[in-house]
Amino acid sequence: MHECCAVVGVYAPNEDVARLTFFALFALQHRGQESSGIATSNGQRLSVHARMGLVSQVYTEESLSQLTGHIAIGHNRYSTKGSSRICNAQPVLVGEGTNTMAIAHNGNIVNAEHLAQELAGQGFTFHTSTDTEVIANLIISSAEKDWVDKIRYAMHRLQGAYSLTMMTNDHLFGIRDPLGVRPLCLGALNGGWVLASESCALDHIGARFIREIEPGEIVSISQAGVESYREEGRRKALCIFEYIYFARPDSVINGRLLYPVRQAMGARLAEEQPVDADLVIGVPDSATAAGVGYALQSGIPMSEALIKNRYVGRTFIEPDQHLRDLGVKLKFNPLPQVIEGKRVVLVDDSIVRGTTTPQVIKLLRKAGAKEVHMRICAPPICYPCFFGVDMATRWELIAAQKTIPEIRDFIGADSLGYLSIDGLIEAVGLPRETFCLACFTGDYPMPIQIEMDKLSLEATLSQQPVLGERQR
Repeated sequence: MHECCAVVGVYAPNEDVARLTFFALFALQHRGQESSGIATSNGQRLSVHARMGLVSQVYTEESLSQLTGHIAIGHNRYSTKGSSRICNAQPVLVGEGTNTMAIAHNGNIVNAEHLAQELAGQGFTFHTSTDTEVIANLIISSAEKDWVDKIRYAMHRLQGAYSLTMMTNDHLFGIRDPLGVRPLCLGALNGGWVLASESCALDHIGARFIREIEPGEIVSISQAGVESYREEGRRKALCIFEYIYFARPDSVINGRLLYPVRQAMGARLAEEQPVDADLVIGVPDSATAAGVGYALQSGIPMSEALIKNRYVGRTFIEPDQHLRDLGVKLKFNPLPQVIEGKRVVLVDDSIVRGTTTPQVIKLLRKAGAKEVHMRICAPPICYPCFFGVDMATRWELIAAQKTIPEIRDFIGADSLGYLSIDGLIEAVGLPRETFCLACFTGDYPMPIQIEMDKLSLEATLSQQPVLGERQR
């Protein structure tokens, strides 16, 4: 499963807003590793710098020094709509004159193709194949004069998930869809304000967490301060995988710090899926907390017997065939002296396609594990996500094609146990109706097309040349 995206916004007249945004994006690198970008406003013009790569690769002291002003927005991308290419890096800059804006998006618009065709018919030109540019042009297309009213017009037309940071010459906006699928929060910093996908980004730049942006809320930040406008939705549908996997364990969502929530998932998993074993291993890093919870509840000792190379995937150098054949060995290395002869409980956050899990189990067996019992903190994933996660098609989801005993045999485990939906909800400690559980149940919070295409907007790409580094 791939992450979604990260968005940041900073309004701070007395601060280096580009540098603050850089460090906030650095804290949110886990949410997107394909490209990164920052846009700033000095009150008269907008500037943007975006490139392919990690935060540490995209920016230099020189590039940050050119991003001057008192307002900034930033974005880390994992592509969920549109291919992974430089023209699709965000923030997206659209409009002209006083009608200019920059926008960054976390989520997925399910009616983007229809809206793009409608806007193209009105004469709008697209320079990307992202639904982010569709959102931006939809806002610009509104006949309303006030930016808040323009945003409201777009919200009434958009279907899907969106947490947005948006910037004009003199305003910063934070916008969250009425379902609240993706998180967004507000913080205060030295008389200024910060928006971020997760609260951990606020911590990293010394901002004080104020509150979360509510589902359906528009927050407008300017010299006048913070103003709030609400668009009420019929229901709430926060993605449950923010708690299981996506967000960092030191982030707070809906008043719940994620580390103890994941620990509670592991504890409940031990209650529902007990096994006689000698050792608990949490797959690092996403299942470490759940592994702790399983060990504490079961009384089985936990050990860091699977070491993760945290820099795998952080290079553009492709491995040769010999290294590719090593597969997951490049990412994880077991400790044979700890594992040999032991009955192991391997705790992980989820099984999606079932491609990595068998390799991890083989690693443990090669290291001498006597038995490997797989325990999963998410219920079986039987349906794809259309709201900002590039997960898989239904035909690629192993739980949609195989029974649990068949999955157990396929991955090579001695036993396999999943956490129940009720157990998951109890561990999170919030009402069931708070969440989108569609990947488990198939009950989507809005109508969707069963086979939506990630690249459906590619045909809207303009033939105009695109700046190599997206710097204007």
